[in-house]
Amino acid sequence: MRGISTFTDFFVICSGTSEPQLKAIANELETRLREDHSVRPVAVDGFPASQWMVLDFLQVVVHIFHRDKRAFYSLEDLWGDAPRMHWQAAAAH
Repeated sequence: MRGISTFTDFFVICSGTSEPQLKAIANELETRLREDHSVRPVAVDGFPASQWMVLDFLQVVVHIFHRDKRAFYSLEDLWGDAPRMHWQAAAAH
């Protein structure tokens, strides 16, 4: 987003398959960033029942979607000029 957006450097876009999973993703993200890096979001919008949550850390804005809503809103296509980085979780040992 850096260079094409005036409000953030990065979008992190992820998805879950249920409302409890969306809430768990948001809670874990907030907990890890607060405990490990003393970082808190400046704003949190949405809730699991809306199937789209946004955590704003200023330089990084995290979008947590239910997978169906993610496909519907298609932020990746809306911000198609931004370079993409695909991330895969490491295999559990």
